[in-house]
Amino acid sequence: MQIPETLRYSEEHEWVLVDDGVATIGITDHAQEELGDIVFVELPAIGAELAKAATLGVVESVKAVSDVYAPIGGTVTAVNGALADKPETINEDPYGAGWLVKVAVADPGELDGLMTAAQYRDFLAGGKA
Repeated sequence: MQIPETLRYSEEHEWVLVDDGVATIGITDHAQEELGDIVFVELPAIGAELAKAATLGVVESVKAVSDVYAPIGGTVTAVNGALADKPETINEDPYGAGWLVKVAVADPGELDGLMTAAQYRDFLAGGKA
């Protein structure tokens, strides 16, 4: 299972990469593995305001329908439209082509509440972040 060192992670298994005030958000390798084959993705509209911990979208797999939560708040600046036709991209490349949304970060301090890769590994192993 992949847990890239350059990302931050939420307890709901989303990842965040911030570059120049814009956060790219997706679900982790662990999350896509737990879900199984992803068949549908529902994402917010560009311009939508997301609050930290609010639902940002839905990922539907052959096993379950799961909400995806915003690990940080901000304004949606881009959505991964390719997932409408190829939702399985999340299974194939969760940290690359399978990204979900890009968000203009409202409060950079919210990043401090997310886990590092080492903390996320401990969290998955049953420890506390």
